[in-house]
Amino acid sequence: MVDLCISFVTGLLLAQLNVSHKDKTHPMESKNNNLVLGFVVLAVFLISGVKSWTGEIHGRVVCDVCADSSIGPEDHVLEGAEVAVLCITKSGEVVNYQAFTNSKGIYTVAETMPESERWDACLARPISSFHDHCNHLGDGSTGIKFTYNHPSGHFHVIRPFVYRPSTAPTYCI
Repeated sequence: MVDLCISFVTGLLLAQLNVSHKDKTHPMESKNNNLVLGFVVLAVFLISGVKSWTGEIHGRVVCDVCADSSIGPEDHVLEGAEVAVLCITKSGEVVNYQAFTNSKGIYTVAETMPESERWDACLARPISSFHDHCNHLGDGSTGIKFTYNHPSGHFHVIRPFVYRPSTAPTYCI
């Protein structure tokens, strides 16, 4: 496989040299030149043996309407809530992500990186609910630390972050 890639890159480099020595009077030659150069860069990346890794983190943000610490029919998801995820990679780099919940109250953080720089440990924490009626953080929702040890393509699910209203409605009492 590596021999095939080396042959391919060699062919592309020779094609690149032939194109660059021609009289560039035709506009298509410039486009072909860029295309060949792009293939050369791609082939070099593939040959270099850099193995990529993809990690993904999912979670939900919910409004606990009755502030009873249980999810019931009166509770609802919070669309547009902001969550921050801070991860430390295997190489020691600190990476900070910002995510917002969708209409189902779900946020997602995902990234593809070299295997040697994959996430090692992360901290997810709620930032804001952006909902006037449900903007007080519930107990135990200040942040969640976790080790990320999933293989590439798998995801980590975090328990829901819970916000509460400042006062529970009368039907909750």
